[in-house]
Amino acid sequence: MKKSESRQTLGKVLRYIGAYRFLLLLSMLLAAGTVILSLYIPILFGDAIDGMIGAGQVDWDGITALLVKTGVLAALCALMQWVMNTVNNRITYHVVRDIRNEAFEKIQHLPLSYLDAHSGGDLVSRVIADVDQLADGLLMGFTQLFSGIVTILVTLLFMLSRSVSITVLVTVLTPMSFLVARFIATRTYSMFRLQSTSRGQQTALIEELIGNQKVVRAFGYEQRGQARFDEINDELEKYSLRAVFFSSLTNPATRFVNSVIYALVALAGAWQVIHGALTVGGLSILLSYANQYTKPFNDISSVVTELQNALACAARIFELIGQEPEIPEKPGLLAPAGEHVQGEVALKDVCFSYDREKKLIEHLTLTARPGMRIAIVGPTGCGKTTLINLLMRFYDADQGGIYVDGTSIYDVRRDSLRSQYGMVLQETWLKNGTIRENINIGKPDASDEEIIAAAKQAHSWSFIRRLPQQLDTPVSDESLSQGQKQLLCITRVMLAQPPMLILDEATSSIDTRTEVQIQQAFARLMEGRTSFIVAHRLSTIQNADCILVMKDGKIIEQGDHQTLLGKGGFYSVLYHSQFET
Repeated sequence: MKKSESRQTLGKVLRYIGAYRFLLLLSMLLAAGTVILSLYIPILFGDAIDGMIGAGQVDWDGITALLVKTGVLAALCALMQWVMNTVNNRITYHVVRDIRNEAFEKIQHLPLSYLDAHSGGDLVSRVIADVDQLADGLLMGFTQLFSGIVTILVTLLFMLSRSVSITVLVTVLTPMSFLVARFIATRTYSMFRLQSTSRGQQTALIEELIGNQKVVRAFGYEQRGQARFDEINDELEKYSLRAVFFSSLTNPATRFVNSVIYALVALAGAWQVIHGALTVGGLSILLSYANQYTKPFNDISSVVTELQNALACAARIFELIGQEPEIPEKPGLLAPAGEHVQGEVALKDVCFSYDREKKLIEHLTLTARPGMRIAIVGPTGCGKTTLINLLMRFYDADQGGIYVDGTSIYDVRRDSLRSQYGMVLQETWLKNGTIRENINIGKPDASDEEIIAAAKQAHSWSFIRRLPQQLDTPVSDESLSQGQKQLLCITRVMLAQPPMLILDEATSSIDTRTEVQIQQAFARLMEGRTSFIVAHRLSTIQNADCILVMKDGKIIEQGDHQTLLGKGGFYSVLYHSQFET
């Protein structure tokens, strides 16, 4: 990735860290204190060595006092380091929490066009795996980067107090270590980015294959699925090996340079000891400082490598956070009260297409009077579900207007508009929770009596009452049959009693006997409510007030069942094709 993009990503991370300035300042102060204490201890050891040079010249009292002082400072240093690590952990995981919260909130407000174009597994990988990698990089950065920088600066000051010439020698040679680390690190960022992208693709594929395992086995897709997985897994292995291999060169390369520096300091120091310019204790201090001075360069080089990986992952999560949300609501929009919604729906010259180059709905005009039952039929891909998406503002029309009771839906808040519709789709959805929590989504304050009444009306009570804890039974999307899940979705609508209804193949997974009973319940529910019914089984919509026959995004026929049959047109062909023997 380009340097400018890497810097932008780092800047975004720093903005999140900036929210915890006090903890950051405390961490830096603790790092400085820890470094100063750890660098002062070699001075005490050097003095102790000088106190025992020469036969019969050992200063036992002085040495004992120095050792006691060393033990106290070492304990204090350990305590400060523990507090510093605790503070760093707090900063890191607070930042991770903030990023995940913002990412998940952004997902809630992204347009469906973005969610339709990106696999769920990739989004999960960004929010979970990529943020975890970012956390690891931040943790290493806080624990080693600050301490390393402070160590370098303080060590230089202490070395200057002992020997200017050796300090200059170390200062001149040590940047070679940093340059080697930087040279390698700048070439690993793009590899870590490819590794992160491949990991997201792999997560998406695993979720896809495991979540649809019945279909995979029913159609014998195991080998082809395994081949797809092997291909992505091989790519991930290739990118991971390259990233890890090149990043692993950093540490041994810098250690080699540091070992050469250590040896040169030892030779120069020994020469000064021989000529009386330096004591043996002073040499031991300088050797310790030379090691301390070069060690942060190793640590920083490791941190830089880890940060490259963290920034590559951060770029993916920030790419998600930076996506444009749904078209913002106009300021000052009000939510119409549900009891005042009459349910007159009008579409005027509506045009829409998912792909600008492939036109779908063109110049669609429709008026649904309050209480009408509008059935929408037609071949697959003709625009039936797209029309529902436009009514609910899951997508916005490219041209034309859609009105409810004479008010443009673009002048009403989305949440308000959607609350006026009750939807039962062919694709069911249950959250991990109890039966009650899955039913009262549209009416959280509903009493158990209301829920049971709605369940009886939707014919779901017959299986709910047989569950171990009835309404309090925990369920998930996998714990019930498709028919039972669809009955629960119907129960939600029965409970919410919305002014308008959208039924998209609402009884497709239910047995025929139960379907007849639910159709009767729907008939009662639809009384006085504007209803849009999408159906492939034309026998279920014969009583509709108006049937819209769609083809290629246009309404080609319109009327009631008998009228359309009498015309002998496309609807008649569809209807008779379902009952031919």
